[in-house]
Amino acid sequence: MVQIPSKSLTLAEFLKLPETKPASEYIDGQIIQKPMPQGKHSAIQGEFVPAINSIVKHKRLARAFPELRCTFGDRSIVPDIVVFTWENIPRDENGEIANIFSIAPDWTIEILSPDQSQTRVTKNILHCLKYGTQMGWLIDPEEQTIFIYRPKQEMEVFDEPDQVLPVPTFASNLRLTVKDLFAWLLE
Repeated sequence: MVQIPSKSLTLAEFLKLPETKPASEYIDGQIIQKPMPQGKHSAIQGEFVPAINSIVKHKRLARAFPELRCTFGDRSIVPDIVVFTWENIPRDENGEIANIFSIAPDWTIEILSPDQSQTRVTKNILHCLKYGTQMGWLIDPEEQTIFIYRPKQEMEVFDEPDQVLPVPTFASNLRLTVKDLFAWLLE
């Protein structure tokens, strides 16, 4: 992650700034730009969003979004994938999906990029859990490992090919093994 030197900004001031590519996040009064996604990151993200939506969206259980800004608890973060249960998706006055998401996602998924700080990404997942997220995943493509975080529980490590990955209850029909997830890198 690239830290952008700047005077200390408030969250409100940060939200008025133009968006950057790649996205910048507001964490502890600092603006931190995420690294540009690379091949493995993009492949997993590109396959995972439709895989989740194929299970939960048509039943109106939930919806997955890539790179969606979520602002809550004095932070503004852009996880790689967020999933909101249907009833938690912010809507505008027309009933359409809102542009601003001011709540924690129900499921947050981060895919580690080569130059990204695992500590900083883990802190974002823990921040989400503190504000109501049911589950957080940290996918490390280089190590072919998935770290699963749940509120007030010990972190779990999944690195055996046939291990079935736990998902939030609203996505219980999504059956994915470690091998299935990392097979997306071979296609």
